[in-house]
Amino acid sequence: MNPITLVIVVALILAGLWAGGVMAPEGGRFTPIYALPFLGAAVLVALSLKMANTWQKFVVLRAGKLQGVRGPGLFFIIPVIDRIVAIIDERIQTTGFNAEQALTRDTVPVNVDAVIFWHVDDAQSAALKITNYREAIDRVAQTSLRETIGSSLLATLLSDRTASNERLRAEIGAKTATWGVAVISVEVRDVAIPVALQDAMSRQAQAEREKQARIILGSAEAEVANLFVAAADSYADHPAALQLRAMNIIYETTKERGSTILIPTAMIDSMNPASAINLAGVASRTEAAGDMPPPP
Repeated sequence: MNPITLVIVVALILAGLWAGGVMAPEGGRFTPIYALPFLGAAVLVALSLKMANTWQKFVVLRAGKLQGVRGPGLFFIIPVIDRIVAIIDERIQTTGFNAEQALTRDTVPVNVDAVIFWHVDDAQSAALKITNYREAIDRVAQTSLRETIGSSLLATLLSDRTASNERLRAEIGAKTATWGVAVISVEVRDVAIPVALQDAMSRQAQAEREKQARIILGSAEAEVANLFVAAADSYADHPAALQLRAMNIIYETTKERGSTILIPTAMIDSMNPASAINLAGVASRTEAAGDMPPPP
Protein backbone atom coordinates (compact mmCIF):
# COMPACT_ATOMS: atom_id res chain seq x y z
CA MET A 1 0.00 0.00 0.00
CA ASN A 2 1.40 3.36 -0.99
CA PRO A 3 1.69 6.23 1.55
CA ILE A 4 -1.17 8.29 0.07
CA THR A 5 -3.60 5.38 0.17
CA LEU A 6 -2.47 4.52 3.68
CA VAL A 7 -3.16 8.05 4.94
CA ILE A 8 -6.63 8.10 3.38
CA VAL A 9 -7.49 4.67 4.83
CA VAL A 10 -6.35 5.65 8.31
CA ALA A 11 -8.32 8.90 8.09
CA LEU A 12 -11.48 7.02 7.11
CA ILE A 13 -11.06 4.53 9.94
CA LEU A 14 -10.60 7.32 12.47
CA ALA A 15 -13.61 9.10 11.02
CA GLY A 16 -15.64 5.91 11.38
CA LEU A 17 -14.60 5.47 14.99
CA TRP A 18 -15.44 9.08 15.70
CA ALA A 19 -18.84 8.79 14.01
CA GLY A 20 -19.68 5.62 15.92
CA GLY A 21 -18.93 7.29 19.20
CA VAL A 22 -20.47 10.69 18.53
CA MET A 23 -23.65 9.40 16.93
CA ALA A 24 -24.34 6.96 19.75
CA PRO A 25 -27.25 7.80 22.07
CA GLU A 26 -26.35 9.87 25.09
CA GLY A 27 -24.89 7.65 27.74
CA GLY A 28 -24.92 4.69 25.31
CA ARG A 29 -22.06 2.61 24.02
CA PHE A 30 -20.21 2.74 20.67
CA THR A 31 -22.61 2.24 17.75
CA PRO A 32 -20.92 0.27 14.88
CA ILE A 33 -23.67 1.00 12.40
CA TYR A 34 -22.57 4.62 12.10
CA ALA A 35 -18.95 3.57 11.59
CA LEU A 36 -19.64 0.96 8.90
CA PRO A 37 -19.86 3.40 5.94
CA PHE A 38 -16.47 4.88 6.79
CA LEU A 39 -14.92 1.46 7.33
CA GLY A 40 -16.36 0.26 4.02
CA ALA A 41 -14.96 3.31 2.25
CA ALA A 42 -11.57 2.64 3.85
CA VAL A 43 -11.57 -0.93 2.54
CA LEU A 44 -12.65 0.24 -0.92
CA VAL A 45 -9.95 2.88 -1.07
CA ALA A 46 -7.31 0.39 0.10
CA LEU A 47 -8.26 -2.02 -2.70
CA SER A 48 -8.82 0.44 -5.53
CA LEU A 49 -6.48 3.44 -5.11
CA LYS A 50 -3.00 2.70 -6.46
CA MET A 51 0.05 4.81 -7.10
CA ALA A 52 2.84 4.24 -9.64
CA ASN A 53 6.20 5.95 -9.40
CA THR A 54 7.52 7.86 -12.40
CA TRP A 55 9.64 4.87 -13.51
CA GLN A 56 6.87 2.27 -13.06
CA LYS A 57 4.08 0.97 -15.25
CA PHE A 58 1.19 -1.18 -13.94
CA VAL A 59 -0.39 -3.68 -16.36
CA VAL A 60 -4.07 -4.12 -15.45
CA LEU A 61 -6.39 -6.92 -16.60
CA ARG A 62 -10.16 -6.63 -16.32
CA ALA A 63 -11.91 -9.99 -16.13
CA GLY A 64 -8.85 -11.59 -17.74
CA LYS A 65 -8.58 -9.13 -20.62
CA LEU A 66 -6.10 -6.31 -20.99
CA GLN A 67 -7.65 -3.17 -19.54
CA GLY A 68 -4.61 -0.92 -19.92
CA VAL A 69 -1.18 0.13 -18.72
CA ARG A 70 -1.39 2.66 -15.88
CA GLY A 71 1.10 5.05 -14.39
CA PRO A 72 2.85 7.07 -13.32
CA GLY A 73 0.74 8.73 -10.63
CA LEU A 74 -2.51 7.80 -8.85
CA PHE A 75 -5.14 5.64 -10.52
CA PHE A 76 -8.14 3.52 -9.55
CA ILE A 77 -9.01 -0.07 -10.29
CA ILE A 78 -12.23 -1.96 -9.68
CA PRO A 79 -11.67 -4.44 -6.86
CA VAL A 80 -12.17 -8.12 -7.69
CA ILE A 81 -12.82 -7.37 -11.39
CA ASP A 82 -9.50 -5.65 -12.10
CA ARG A 83 -6.15 -7.26 -11.34
CA ILE A 84 -2.61 -5.93 -11.56
CA VAL A 85 -0.58 -8.69 -13.23
CA ALA A 86 2.79 -6.92 -13.56
CA ILE A 87 4.68 -3.92 -12.25
CA ILE A 88 7.29 -2.98 -14.83
CA ASP A 89 10.40 -0.97 -13.92
CA GLU A 90 11.40 1.12 -16.94
CA ARG A 91 14.76 2.26 -15.56
CA ILE A 92 18.02 1.03 -17.12
CA GLN A 93 18.95 -2.39 -15.77
CA THR A 94 22.26 -4.30 -15.79
CA THR A 95 22.62 -8.05 -16.10
CA GLY A 96 25.92 -9.87 -15.85
CA PHE A 97 26.48 -13.07 -17.81
CA ASN A 98 29.40 -15.29 -18.80
CA ALA A 99 30.50 -18.17 -20.99
CA GLU A 100 32.86 -20.78 -19.54
CA GLN A 101 35.13 -23.00 -21.63
CA ALA A 102 33.66 -21.72 -24.88
CA LEU A 103 35.68 -22.59 -27.99
CA THR A 104 36.72 -19.89 -30.42
CA ARG A 105 36.87 -20.44 -34.17
CA ASP A 106 40.54 -21.46 -33.80
CA THR A 107 39.54 -24.00 -31.06
CA VAL A 108 40.89 -22.12 -28.05
CA PRO A 109 38.88 -22.51 -24.81
CA VAL A 110 38.13 -19.16 -23.17
CA ASN A 111 36.12 -17.83 -20.24
CA VAL A 112 34.35 -14.56 -21.05
CA ASP A 113 32.56 -12.25 -18.63
CA ALA A 114 30.23 -9.54 -19.94
CA VAL A 115 27.48 -7.19 -18.80
CA ILE A 116 24.40 -5.99 -20.68
CA PHE A 117 22.59 -2.66 -20.19
CA TRP A 118 18.90 -2.75 -21.10
CA HIS A 119 15.51 -1.25 -20.27
CA VAL A 120 11.84 -1.98 -20.92
CA ASP A 121 10.35 0.33 -23.52
CA ASP A 122 7.04 -1.52 -23.96
CA ALA A 123 5.54 -2.58 -20.62
CA GLN A 124 2.57 -4.31 -22.23
CA SER A 125 4.75 -6.64 -24.32
CA ALA A 126 7.12 -7.36 -21.44
CA ALA A 127 4.20 -8.39 -19.23
CA LEU A 128 2.07 -10.34 -21.71
CA LYS A 129 4.38 -11.80 -24.38
CA ILE A 130 6.85 -13.59 -22.12
CA THR A 131 6.62 -15.22 -18.72
CA ASN A 132 9.84 -13.85 -17.16
CA TYR A 133 11.64 -11.32 -19.31
CA ARG A 134 14.56 -10.93 -16.88
CA GLU A 135 15.41 -14.63 -17.00
CA ALA A 136 14.92 -14.69 -20.76
CA ILE A 137 17.37 -11.80 -21.23
CA ASP A 138 20.01 -13.69 -19.25
CA ARG A 139 19.53 -16.86 -21.33
CA VAL A 140 19.57 -15.00 -24.64
CA ALA A 141 22.69 -13.09 -23.63
CA GLN A 142 24.59 -16.27 -22.74
CA THR A 143 23.55 -17.99 -25.97
CA SER A 144 24.52 -15.01 -28.12
CA LEU A 145 27.85 -14.71 -26.34
CA ARG A 146 28.72 -18.35 -27.06
CA GLU A 147 27.70 -17.93 -30.70
CA THR A 148 29.91 -14.85 -31.02
CA ILE A 149 32.87 -16.62 -29.42
CA GLY A 150 32.45 -19.65 -31.67
CA SER A 151 32.52 -17.52 -34.83
CA SER A 152 35.45 -15.28 -33.79
CA LEU A 153 39.19 -15.78 -33.65
CA LEU A 154 40.97 -15.42 -30.32
CA ALA A 155 43.02 -12.48 -31.63
CA THR A 156 39.80 -10.67 -32.58
CA LEU A 157 38.27 -11.19 -29.15
CA LEU A 158 41.39 -9.84 -27.45
CA SER A 159 42.16 -6.90 -29.72
CA ASP A 160 38.87 -5.71 -31.25
CA ARG A 161 36.40 -5.70 -28.36
CA THR A 162 34.45 -2.77 -29.74
CA ALA A 163 33.32 -4.76 -32.76
CA SER A 164 32.47 -7.76 -30.57
CA ASN A 165 30.42 -5.59 -28.21
CA GLU A 166 28.48 -4.03 -31.07
CA ARG A 167 27.82 -7.42 -32.63
CA LEU A 168 26.52 -8.80 -29.34
CA ARG A 169 24.31 -5.75 -28.81
CA ALA A 170 22.76 -6.14 -32.27
CA GLU A 171 22.13 -9.89 -31.87
CA ILE A 172 20.64 -9.67 -28.38
CA GLY A 173 18.59 -6.58 -29.24
CA ALA A 174 17.06 -8.30 -32.28
CA LYS A 175 15.87 -11.18 -30.09
CA THR A 176 14.50 -9.09 -27.23
CA ALA A 177 12.79 -6.40 -29.31
CA THR A 178 9.58 -8.46 -29.58
CA TRP A 179 9.43 -8.63 -25.76
CA GLY A 180 9.44 -4.84 -25.41
CA VAL A 181 13.04 -4.82 -24.16
CA ALA A 182 15.64 -2.50 -25.72
CA VAL A 183 19.33 -3.32 -25.39
CA ILE A 184 21.45 -0.20 -24.88
CA SER A 185 24.94 -1.71 -24.90
CA VAL A 186 26.94 -4.84 -24.16
CA GLU A 187 30.40 -4.68 -22.59
CA VAL A 188 32.87 -7.60 -22.52
CA ARG A 189 34.68 -7.19 -19.21
CA ASP A 190 37.24 -10.00 -19.31
CA VAL A 191 38.54 -12.72 -21.62
CA ALA A 192 40.46 -15.41 -19.72
CA ILE A 193 42.61 -17.90 -21.65
CA PRO A 194 44.53 -21.00 -20.37
CA VAL A 195 47.84 -20.37 -18.60
CA ALA A 196 49.79 -22.54 -21.05
CA LEU A 197 48.45 -20.48 -23.95
CA GLN A 198 49.35 -17.27 -22.14
CA ASP A 199 52.99 -18.45 -21.90
CA ALA A 200 53.02 -19.38 -25.59
CA MET A 201 51.57 -16.00 -26.57
CA SER A 202 54.12 -14.25 -24.38
CA ARG A 203 56.98 -16.09 -26.09
CA GLN A 204 55.51 -15.30 -29.49
CA ALA A 205 55.26 -11.61 -28.63
CA GLN A 206 58.87 -11.62 -27.38
CA ALA A 207 60.03 -13.29 -30.59
CA GLU A 208 58.17 -10.69 -32.64
CA ARG A 209 59.84 -7.88 -30.70
CA GLU A 210 63.30 -9.44 -31.17
CA LYS A 211 62.60 -9.85 -34.89
CA GLN A 212 61.62 -6.20 -35.17
CA ALA A 213 64.71 -5.14 -33.23
CA ARG A 214 66.96 -7.12 -35.58
CA ILE A 215 65.27 -5.60 -38.61
CA ILE A 216 65.81 -2.10 -37.23
CA LEU A 217 69.47 -2.90 -36.40
CA GLY A 218 70.05 -4.28 -39.91
CA SER A 219 68.53 -1.16 -41.45
CA ALA A 220 70.79 1.02 -39.32
CA GLU A 221 73.86 -1.02 -40.32
CA ALA A 222 72.94 -0.64 -43.99
CA GLU A 223 72.61 3.14 -43.61
CA VAL A 224 75.97 3.33 -41.79
CA ALA A 225 77.64 1.24 -44.51
CA ASN A 226 76.30 3.55 -47.21
CA LEU A 227 77.63 6.55 -45.32
CA PHE A 228 81.05 4.87 -44.98
CA VAL A 229 81.11 4.18 -48.72
CA ALA A 230 80.30 7.82 -49.44
CA ALA A 231 83.01 8.94 -47.00
CA ALA A 232 85.56 6.58 -48.59
CA ASP A 233 84.78 7.99 -52.03
CA SER A 234 85.25 11.52 -50.70
CA TYR A 235 88.58 10.66 -49.00
CA ALA A 236 89.81 8.92 -52.17
CA ASP A 237 89.31 12.13 -54.13
CA HIS A 238 90.83 14.29 -51.37
CA PRO A 239 93.80 12.64 -49.55
CA ALA A 240 94.41 15.76 -47.49
CA ALA A 241 90.94 15.39 -45.98
CA LEU A 242 91.82 11.84 -44.92
CA GLN A 243 94.98 13.12 -43.24
CA LEU A 244 93.01 15.82 -41.41
CA ARG A 245 90.48 13.23 -40.28
CA ALA A 246 93.26 10.99 -39.00
CA MET A 247 94.82 13.89 -37.12
CA ASN A 248 91.46 14.73 -35.59
CA ILE A 249 91.03 11.13 -34.45
CA ILE A 250 94.45 11.19 -32.79
CA TYR A 251 93.59 14.46 -31.10
CA GLU A 252 90.31 13.10 -29.80
CA THR A 253 92.03 10.01 -28.37
CA THR A 254 94.90 11.92 -26.72
CA LYS A 255 93.01 14.84 -25.18
CA GLU A 256 91.92 12.75 -22.18
CA ARG A 257 94.17 13.31 -19.21
CA GLY A 258 95.97 10.45 -17.54
CA SER A 259 95.98 8.24 -20.64
CA THR A 260 98.96 6.94 -22.63
CA ILE A 261 98.55 6.41 -26.37
CA LEU A 262 101.12 4.53 -28.48
CA ILE A 263 101.16 5.64 -32.12
CA PRO A 264 103.46 4.09 -34.76
CA THR A 265 105.91 6.55 -36.31
CA ALA A 266 104.86 5.46 -39.76
CA MET A 267 101.39 6.84 -39.02
CA ILE A 268 102.88 10.13 -37.91
CA ASP A 269 105.07 10.37 -41.01
CA SER A 270 102.12 9.65 -43.25
CA MET A 271 100.29 12.60 -41.72
CA ASN A 272 103.17 15.03 -42.49
CA PRO A 273 102.55 16.57 -45.89
CA ALA A 274 106.22 17.58 -46.29
CA SER A 275 107.44 14.08 -45.58
CA ALA A 276 104.93 12.69 -48.00
CA ILE A 277 106.15 15.08 -50.72
CA ASN A 278 109.84 14.23 -50.05
CA LEU A 279 109.12 10.52 -50.09
CA ALA A 280 107.25 10.91 -53.34
CA GLY A 281 110.22 12.84 -54.88
CA VAL A 282 112.78 10.27 -53.78
CA ALA A 283 110.62 7.48 -55.13
CA SER A 284 110.29 9.22 -58.49
CA ARG A 285 114.06 9.86 -58.79
CA THR A 286 114.89 6.31 -57.84
CA GLU A 287 112.42 4.96 -60.37
CA ALA A 288 113.93 7.21 -63.02
CA ALA A 289 117.46 5.94 -62.24
CA GLY A 290 116.25 2.37 -62.44
CA ASP A 291 117.53 1.56 -58.97
CA MET A 292 114.59 0.70 -56.74
CA PRO A 293 115.33 0.57 -53.01
CA PRO A 294 114.70 -2.71 -51.30
CA PRO A 295 111.36 -2.94 -49.67
CA PRO A 296 111.29 -2.26 -45.88
